[in-house]
Amino acid sequence: MTPVKMGSVQVKGISAEELAVRSRALADALGSGAGQLRAAPAAGAREVIAKVSERTSITGGHTVVALAGATGSGKSSLFNALVGSHVALVGTRRPTTSLPVAAVWGDQSATELLDWLGVAERHHVALPAAPTVGTPGREVGGLDGLVLLDLPDFDSRVTSHRDEAERVLALVDVFIWVTDPQKYADARLHDDHLRVLSTHDAVTIVLLNQADRLTTEELARVREDLVRLAQEDGIAAVRVLATSAKTGAGVADLRLRLATAVAAQNAARQRLAADIKAAASRLRPEVAEREPTVSAEADAELVEALARAAGVPTVVEAVERDYRQQAWGRTGWPFTRWVRAMRPDPMKRLRLDGGDAVDTKLAVTAADVRSVLGRSSLPPPSPAARSSVELATRRVGEEAAAGLPHLWADAVADAATPTGPDLADALDQAVVGTSLKMRPPLWWRAFGIAQLVLAGVAVVGLVWLLVMAVLGWLALSPISTPRLGPLPYPSLMLVGGLLIGLGLASLSRTLARSAAHRRGEWVRTQLLAAISAVAVERITNPVREVLTRHRATRVALDRASY
Repeated sequence: MTPVKMGSVQVKGISAEELAVRSRALADALGSGAGQLRAAPAAGAREVIAKVSERTSITGGHTVVALAGATGSGKSSLFNALVGSHVALVGTRRPTTSLPVAAVWGDQSATELLDWLGVAERHHVALPAAPTVGTPGREVGGLDGLVLLDLPDFDSRVTSHRDEAERVLALVDVFIWVTDPQKYADARLHDDHLRVLSTHDAVTIVLLNQADRLTTEELARVREDLVRLAQEDGIAAVRVLATSAKTGAGVADLRLRLATAVAAQNAARQRLAADIKAAASRLRPEVAEREPTVSAEADAELVEALARAAGVPTVVEAVERDYRQQAWGRTGWPFTRWVRAMRPDPMKRLRLDGGDAVDTKLAVTAADVRSVLGRSSLPPPSPAARSSVELATRRVGEEAAAGLPHLWADAVADAATPTGPDLADALDQAVVGTSLKMRPPLWWRAFGIAQLVLAGVAVVGLVWLLVMAVLGWLALSPISTPRLGPLPYPSLMLVGGLLIGLGLASLSRTLARSAAHRRGEWVRTQLLAAISAVAVERITNPVREVLTRHRATRVALDRASY
């Protein structure tokens, strides 16, 4: 039950702890959403947080009720009727009330509260001997602790009067909207106040004053119409009280409502909670219902594009070519290996070599790069590669921003598109900082030894044949030559060593091509892992940070408006 409904002092309230939790949630939303929440609603939310802190720090347990209405609605007369004396000025000249007037029930000081409200004119109302107001079978507390305010007209011709009414209305605990049979449908009441404060229905009372001017049928019809208008404003459970300051009709019912609100001692927290909810509701359109996700295809496309821009295909091609050259140099025909020495080293050309030894070749560390090379000599990315990076980062940004409000979408796009040379430098360092160390395969050694043996056999056979030729030319006695069938051993050794060596060289080339391809794929995997780490650090993580802030903002706003 709301603080202003009759019937029980046991009303549904909001604890100080719950109010503090909601206020902190709103503050958390402002913190996590800084930069992506529009300035106006964010500033309003900060004002609400400050008001919660200030209002809850004021001791005394008073309930502040404001009589607000248009010119001629009879607020001051009703104020005097509730107070029991002529405190507020009443007259035919409008506007009569220029500054708020306060009436305080009870002996507890309300000075601090009224100073915070900025109300200078204050009147103390003495409590009756039996300060209770009751309903059949149950009593509700008296008005001890009530602070009743008579505000300037919110439609006053004097701007300062309207501003003063607006200022105080932003601070009070309970609203009593006073209207009359002539102005009950006034747009200023409904559009500027009831509709704007529709979330504050728990602390809202609507009064149809000057009811004595209507017949019973007219009063019922006007009340029904006023209820309809209030429901259209968003106040679903509104109950319109009909009063007459002139005859006193309905004043006792109003006193009972006020006594209920005072007895509950929860109206201030209800008002503040409604303010927090309204501020969170104004901010809620600034965030989406959920956070989008980036598909695996977009991530893979990004890594591939960055890899092309970083020259990974060039490095892989150089690694494969270098592997083939080294394999042929160690397993090829010994008599043509000198050709390899005349070919440029593809890894040296890219400044990715680490020495001449095979065990250390292709072993470049980040420390080596920083201390010796600084950067690789990879060619700069082509226009097509740069375009691929732009398209890939744009796709990541678009997928991560899908469905987000434009300020969040802009933040995601900025995060997905790093500016300056930092990304290019990071990619280059990822390439040169990836260890490409390779140990010579065992088959290189086996083929190399076999080639040397075959070359030696061929050389021995050749020397043997040359010796036999020289002996024949000198007409010396020939050396006995063993044979294998009709073929002499020297010829077999020469021809066999050469043919088998060439065949083995051909086989090694075939094996080297296949192994070079596998080596290239392994290197590509290592480089893609390094490129992926750069993509995560420079693009994916910044995008995720924006989405994480969005989620924190959304959750905090939902918690604040619960």
